Amino acid sequence: MTAQQTVAEQWEEQLRAVRARIEQGGGRPGVVPAQEARGMSGLAIMEALLDGRFPYAPIAETLDFYLVEVEKGKATFQGTPQAKHLNPMGTVHGGWYATLLDSAVGCAVQTALEPGYGYTTAELSVNLVRGARLDGGPLRAIGTVLHAGRQLATAEGKIVDAQGRLYAHATTTCLVFEAR
Repeated sequence: MTAQQTVAEQWEEQLRAVRARIEQGGGRPGVVPAQEARGMSGLAIMEALLDGRFPYAPIAETLDFYLVEVEKGKATFQGTPQAKHLNPMGTVHGGWYATLLDSAVGCAVQTALEPGYGYTTAELSVNLVRGARLDGGPLRAIGTVLHAGRQLATAEGKIVDAQGRLYAHATTTCLVFEAR
């Protein structure tokens, strides 16, 4: 990425690189293979998803968003609203924002888990503050862990555009459990 590139161009370049890694890894939707993931930390699982070593979530294909960055306590997804994401009134459906945020905050929680543990969303609160436009470019959902305990984890997330404008924000509470 060069200094002359806009943030949106940098984001699109990063997304192209992610898609290329996914294609090299087989480029298929699916679920994380339990046997392979059994001894891995949550962060290692998320890194395997980002690298294309594990299949990406089928919902990502449906709603056209991708995991683009991951680190301990943080996960970032990128998507661009399309006509198929509109509600009957012609605006981006709230479910698109909610799903993107649920993915970001949930996967941020996943990065904080020790091997042998999983999570599920117990509560998700979403606030939409700006409508996305079909010609507005890519949006990013950034999830950050606030607390990761033995039974509960909390995280917050936001959807922003390349100029840093806020479109939606969310909080979640996740149940943490021993995976089978």
